[in-house]
Amino acid sequence: MLAALGGSTDEPLAKGGIFVMALAGWAVSLCLHEFGHAVVAYRGGDTSVAMKGYLTLDIRRYTDVGYSFVLPLIILLIGGLPLPGGAVWINQWALRSRARRSAVSFAGPAANLVLGVVLTVLVGFVPMPDALVAGLSVLALLQVVAFVLNLLPVPGLDGWGVLEPYLPRSAQQLGARVRPWAPFALLAVLLFVPGASSAFFTVMLIVYSLIGGNPLDAANGYDALFFWQSL
Repeated sequence: MLAALGGSTDEPLAKGGIFVMALAGWAVSLCLHEFGHAVVAYRGGDTSVAMKGYLTLDIRRYTDVGYSFVLPLIILLIGGLPLPGGAVWINQWALRSRARRSAVSFAGPAANLVLGVVLTVLVGFVPMPDALVAGLSVLALLQVVAFVLNLLPVPGLDGWGVLEPYLPRSAQQLGARVRPWAPFALLAVLLFVPGASSAFFTVMLIVYSLIGGNPLDAANGYDALFFWQSL
């Protein structure tokens, strides 16, 4: 695959390498996202996450591999939206405070942001072929998008989990009722409302540039990752 990433992004072999690397990297980032939730929960008082194997970074240990990995990959390929799925079951009653509960929810998206920054710095300071630059850049962009998307205050997303411990009981109950379908409603808006997706990604490219990323490199990688859209 590294040989495939050594050429121009316009070469079919390079596009295939970018596609494989980006998907594999996204799968790894999903694992890091869930690990982020688990390690903060463990430090916050929920020692059950260790017994469940969530601290091993082993994909097989997560509660629902389909919901946490397969579904997010399908959503990514169909709509281009990097939305991690929940798989780590946290014992909220074991957490010591509302701040700990909030921190557990924030930790998953934070892992995506840290990975995105690390990849952006790597691309910026390490000389590498154009195709590898494009592949790592689009992977970094996906991390930034995942960070922002997950922190939206929508029930079922981590952003809601950050706020929920501080909300009144009535708001928590409403959130619990709409939690199963609210994220899919958000996806429907971004995918099917004309202009919503393009506007969202335009903003994300601006955010990506603010952390030092090159939007053009990320766009080249995005085109290679979703090569069928230009067929």
